[in-house]
Amino acid sequence: MAVVEGCVEKIVFRNEDNGYTVLTLAKDGEEVTCVGTFQYIGEGECMEAEGDYIAHPTYGDQFRVNRYEIKAPEDTAAIERYLASGAVKGIGAVMASRIVKRFKKDTFRIIEEEPERLTEVKGISQKKAMEIADQLQEKKDMRAAMIFLQQYGITSSLAVKIYNQYGPELYTVLKNNPYRLADDISGVGFRIADEIAMRAGIHADSDFRIKSGILYSLMRASSAGHVYLPMDELTACTGRLLQVELDSIEKHVMDLAIDKKIVIKEREDRTLIYTAAYYYMELNSARLLHDLNIEADITEQEIEKKLSVIEKASKIELDGLQRRAVIEAVKHGLTIITGGPGTGKTTTINAIIKYFEEEYLEVLLAAPTGRAAKRMTEATGCEAKTIHRLLELNGGSSEATGNAIFERNEQNPLEADVIIIDEMSMVDISLMHALLKAIHIGTRLILVGDVNQLPSVGPGNVLKDIIRSEMFPVVCLTKIFRQATQSDIVVNAHKINRGERVMLDNHSKDFLFLKRDDVNVIISVMITLIQKKLPNYVNARELDIQVLTPMRKGQLGVERLNVILQQYLNPPAKDKREKELAGGLFREGDKVMQIKNNYQLEWEVRSSRGIAVERGAGIFNGDTGVIRTINEFSELITVEFDEGRFVEYSYKQLEELELAYAITIHKSQGSEYPAVILPLLTGPQLLMNRNLLYTAVTRAKKCVCLVGSTDTFYEMVENQREQKRYSGLYDRIQEIE
Repeated sequence: MAVVEGCVEKIVFRNEDNGYTVLTLAKDGEEVTCVGTFQYIGEGECMEAEGDYIAHPTYGDQFRVNRYEIKAPEDTAAIERYLASGAVKGIGAVMASRIVKRFKKDTFRIIEEEPERLTEVKGISQKKAMEIADQLQEKKDMRAAMIFLQQYGITSSLAVKIYNQYGPELYTVLKNNPYRLADDISGVGFRIADEIAMRAGIHADSDFRIKSGILYSLMRASSAGHVYLPMDELTACTGRLLQVELDSIEKHVMDLAIDKKIVIKEREDRTLIYTAAYYYMELNSARLLHDLNIEADITEQEIEKKLSVIEKASKIELDGLQRRAVIEAVKHGLTIITGGPGTGKTTTINAIIKYFEEEYLEVLLAAPTGRAAKRMTEATGCEAKTIHRLLELNGGSSEATGNAIFERNEQNPLEADVIIIDEMSMVDISLMHALLKAIHIGTRLILVGDVNQLPSVGPGNVLKDIIRSEMFPVVCLTKIFRQATQSDIVVNAHKINRGERVMLDNHSKDFLFLKRDDVNVIISVMITLIQKKLPNYVNARELDIQVLTPMRKGQLGVERLNVILQQYLNPPAKDKREKELAGGLFREGDKVMQIKNNYQLEWEVRSSRGIAVERGAGIFNGDTGVIRTINEFSELITVEFDEGRFVEYSYKQLEELELAYAITIHKSQGSEYPAVILPLLTGPQLLMNRNLLYTAVTRAKKCVCLVGSTDTFYEMVENQREQKRYSGLYDRIQEIE
């Protein structure tokens, strides 16, 4: 093996996850390009490395490092180079030269042992001298910590997070309770902490491990939509997770309750366990809903009179339920309007807007997703924002839940007289809580949505719980208007919702069923529909036609369909760059979806010349876009989302994206597509239900094509079983009565 030594001139590339680094090492005027895994190294530092020379086909001669050792700079030139490299804040080239000129080879000893003597150098105060000494000591401490953490299999980027969180205390944390990492550090879940704990020798049945497992089980339950878990289910989940026998976890639950990390509630014969954050979200939301529910000092006769004038001027005619919805919205501080497709929700919203505008009141409109907000804008002629933008997302997130932090809150409420929220079935408890905190008492809040849609992706059952409480004015629109009756999508959606038989005879123009019983034939039919049949039929691009499927796994699941559809809809080409991943690959031109909320991701809207004209932060679970560029040199992928928002993803952020040629029906909530293709063959009974089918059908604007088994279709219509969702907002509302 060869040996090279010198000072790091430049870090050319570094992967913070695994420590792989490309750097240039300089000595006596010569430079060597070194490649290898370095746990912690910075520009200006000196090292001795063992390895061998290799010839890279693209980058030429390189020195592949197998072992290295950081060394203190020995000559004055190396010492000066290190101090001037920017490694120590506050020392530039001029100051570095002065320090080395004064102390020569004794510079580092002076800084470490007698830092007060740095004041002998012009421009260095007592305070600055101490800061310089502290920085050098911290770098030594961090390097030692990185080497220590390496034995636990911890990546470089995570090691830096751990050191920044705990400093020298990290040794005690890892020895006594590594599960603190899951509580204290973003990006460290239970599984990572558990792996570290096992390497540190923590027993499988330790109290620390069981309590951390309980919290992780509750967090995982929230990902499935639950706000709490019954004690028996929590015990079972935690036991499966930890792979230990748990006859009882009550002692550990009580300890967590004493630490105020969870809340215990008794209901009938069951004990319910909440994470503290979600319990207080529901409790506060219930209180805020009651606070908003005040009655205005106006008679129904006055409202009717003004409404008649608006109807005549706007040339609209409201039916009895629509008029009732407007009256309730005017009379009360909180009103809920629900109804299926074609029942006149949009007409009702427009009448409400016109009424309040005639009263010179400020009206704000919002919806949970960008697509839903865009549709609301088109339908009303008034600007509608996403709820996140309405509340002015600040790019931060809560440590307790990972939920967004907003500029608009109880201290800085929204400036409006009336707020109308559409697609309320999509709103989870955390977003609802944030919205309610930003509305001051006296502002009217009108919640509009289809209660028969699937519940929100996030935890809670907000719209259903509010309606079920019967504590607030609710108007359910049921009449299907004449124009809507011309659409079999609308008519059949209502039949599905009522459990009535739907004719699948293909005499319809917009509701088609293609009977196929072979998986490969179904896929072939879908590809033909997307590429040849539907684009001209609905006047849309291939990428605008959406495949919706009930499942992620299986032969007709999202994961398999996306791989196949990518081959046909965006095949490889010489002019399309690709990025291969462990689970597949991304290609320029691919349709992709964000699969988790990321409040820090920055986006920009660009002009035709590519200049940013608007900037913001936050890309959310379910947002879809198209990969425009893959830059292999900078390791960035640029995605254009709806509303022309461009986002740059580093390669290590790609786990937040997945192909979206096919998506689950749940992920389609709040969206509307020119045409929807729905493959139906087999699936678990709990999943293949009426609620899911109804949601899928109502996502189509011009045409829905179902491909598969009619038996499966009718079984779904008959199946009213829905997956149980544990939410407590109903109880909290009742308690405040």
